Amino acid sequence: MTAPVAIRRLNAADTDFARHLDHLLSWESVSDDGVNQRVLEIIQAVRERGDAALVEYTQRFDGLEVASMADLILPRERLELALTRISAEQRQALEVAAERVRSYHEKQKQDSWRYTEADGTVLGQKVTPLDRAGLYVPGGKASYPSSVLMNAIPAKVAGVPEVVMVVPTPRGEINELVLAAAAIAGVDRVFTIGGAQAVAALAYGTESVPPVDKIVGPGNIYVATAKRHVFGKVGIDMIAGPSEILVVCDGQTDPDWIAMDLFSQAEHDEDAQSILVSPDADFLDRVAESIAKLLPTMERAEIIRTSLEGRGALIQVADMAQAIIVANRIAPEHLELSVADPEAWLPEIRHAGAIFMGRYTAEALGDYVAGPNHVLPTSGTARFSSPLGVYDFQKRSSIIFCSPDGASELGKSASVLARGESLTAHARSAEYRIKP
Repeated sequence: MTAPVAIRRLNAADTDFARHLDHLLSWESVSDDGVNQRVLEIIQAVRERGDAALVEYTQRFDGLEVASMADLILPRERLELALTRISAEQRQALEVAAERVRSYHEKQKQDSWRYTEADGTVLGQKVTPLDRAGLYVPGGKASYPSSVLMNAIPAKVAGVPEVVMVVPTPRGEINELVLAAAAIAGVDRVFTIGGAQAVAALAYGTESVPPVDKIVGPGNIYVATAKRHVFGKVGIDMIAGPSEILVVCDGQTDPDWIAMDLFSQAEHDEDAQSILVSPDADFLDRVAESIAKLLPTMERAEIIRTSLEGRGALIQVADMAQAIIVANRIAPEHLELSVADPEAWLPEIRHAGAIFMGRYTAEALGDYVAGPNHVLPTSGTARFSSPLGVYDFQKRSSIIFCSPDGASELGKSASVLARGESLTAHARSAEYRIKP
């Protein structure tokens, strides 16, 4: 007989609720000293020895017998071949998802703008795509073609001329769906390398791997640590923690649906977090029963169990207003408003990576085909961060053009402020342009 799932129950009315919630949400993504030191060594080796270091690390970590860097480069033809190797159903699903992701992100594009003041001074902003973006994709059996679409398509919509993908192929395992997704998304170059060494190659470049301007995409602790270290040399999307879902439910949704929605994040890994908040105590009981009933039917049952028992929770609140307060405190990656009138509560939501409205909008739809990006802020960072988007692959440059009259008038104020800061050259530079 399957053991019951010991998922914690919390009540917002308890005096120590805040402390228990803080403990539940705590997550440290900082690497230990051993991982940190190893990553620094790998980055240094790639900087010093380039392709030779990549070949050596690929042999050691991925168990591949490769003679040279040429064995780690996939031509565009290989991506096109993958399109013929996947099933017609898989190809159609990828193409549907890609079209929806592209259509949504087209609406995020920003245009340059400018305006002219009365004296002829022109001010504005020039929007320019990055020259080259790097996409890290986990390899082997745990591969995510959806992440290829979500990372590469916004870059292409932004106008990035070249998207470079790195994907490890441990023990020679090549995921055809990932390569097919790369073909559909318009990825330009693919290298079968992974780990911290791939991040270092993208950041600093080697004889074969071109340096990029920004690195995006998920990875393990070594990849995340490497991204942290190369930030500054290149841009990065984020240092992501485990996946999260918070479901706010009024108690009227089918409890089996809610249990499966919680499972959908818990099955990612043991550290993923699934939380349900409801004012209906009986409904929380019914969801707990659904969890116990459905768990034995899941392929990843043990991963789900560990996740739910370690980081999951069923939280009772006084009413829907308090549920929203708790949701904003958690600032979840994924927020499901599984309620009768989600529009009524939407204005109250201040912190969430993505908001899924209504009983029928499963978070899983957002992972694959809804259109908005599934690369979202985790670990409470939705308080100050946004989903990955076209804007992450564009730069903004200020435009300033002063007419003679404008330079003269602005120069008077600039001179006063510069002298107030004891920056005489600044002041005199502005004063030269002041009309007598």
